[in-house]
Amino acid sequence: MSQELIIALRELEKERGIPQKALIEAIKSALNTAYKKNFGTSQNVSVELNQITGEVQVFAQKRVTDDVTDVCLEISLDEAAEIDPTVAVDDVINVEVTPSDFGRIAAQTAKQVVVQKLREAERSLIFEEFSEREGEIVTGAIQRIEAKTIIINLGRTEGIMLPADQIFSERYDVGQRIKGYIYEVKNTSKGPSVFISRTHPYFLKRLFELEVPEIYEGLVEIKTIAREAGARSKISVYSMDEKIDSVGACVGPRGIRVQNIVNELNGEKIDIIKYHKDPEKFIANALSPSKVLSVEIDAEGKKARVIVPDYQLSLAIGKEGQNARLAAKLTGWKIDIKSESQAEEEFEYDA
Repeated sequence: MSQELIIALRELEKERGIPQKALIEAIKSALNTAYKKNFGTSQNVSVELNQITGEVQVFAQKRVTDDVTDVCLEISLDEAAEIDPTVAVDDVINVEVTPSDFGRIAAQTAKQVVVQKLREAERSLIFEEFSEREGEIVTGAIQRIEAKTIIINLGRTEGIMLPADQIFSERYDVGQRIKGYIYEVKNTSKGPSVFISRTHPYFLKRLFELEVPEIYEGLVEIKTIAREAGARSKISVYSMDEKIDSVGACVGPRGIRVQNIVNELNGEKIDIIKYHKDPEKFIANALSPSKVLSVEIDAEGKKARVIVPDYQLSLAIGKEGQNARLAAKLTGWKIDIKSESQAEEEFEYDA
């Protein structure tokens, strides 16, 4: 150990922001452990590190006595007087017991502590960086696939895409570059874990923000999202400015904006619905592309009864009920869809 260590610690404080005092305290603690491991624990010892010279000394606390029975814990009055002439019996003094080869052990220990602290500092910086990016879209290359979990190289760290966050219809290969939505960042003993999703509804929202300037600028607002990733999604949009066509802005000239998002999602169908404060009109819009004849709502039960033309019934319900299911998620209302003839039969029966 030497002054070079102190200089190195000062440089680390400037470059990495790791306080020199914290490093010295960590090294001292590690040196105490190293001494006890290599030279026994029968003595009450403390290791001191000179913050100017870098010199390391080991001191044992010993009680001054006339009759020494344990040399590890006691010292005679004559020996103690050579260290401090003012001592008296029963006083406790510090006696240097630095082993001759402790310098080598100290140097190794200091290096290990510094390396560990550097790792911790790096992990902390990465955690802070990606915590601030929670809710954003990132792009990375697939590094490996472990038991259906995809590990993505994000540069300074790795992203984790669990099976539930993967689109069922997509194929993923090592080396492939993909986009994903950061929905959670956890700080673990092994470093930060960045969880990424391609199925999260907000992944779709962020894609629209990137593609549609009016959404990014706040002129058009995405009100609600209903998504069955890989198959179909519905989003409702709204603009306070009546001059702005919220749906048209999202579709884009010749449909280019929404098509770019569909391409990113490998063909996932996207219905863009105009949001309306009136639940009847909103529910009718949400069942697009089917036509709706009427909507009757039960506000207390938050239920809606929807009548559609006979030839539109299957379209309104959708394959395996998907259109109706997504419309219900989008609006937050339970929707019961009837064809015009079914509604007439019920009316005649009730009459």
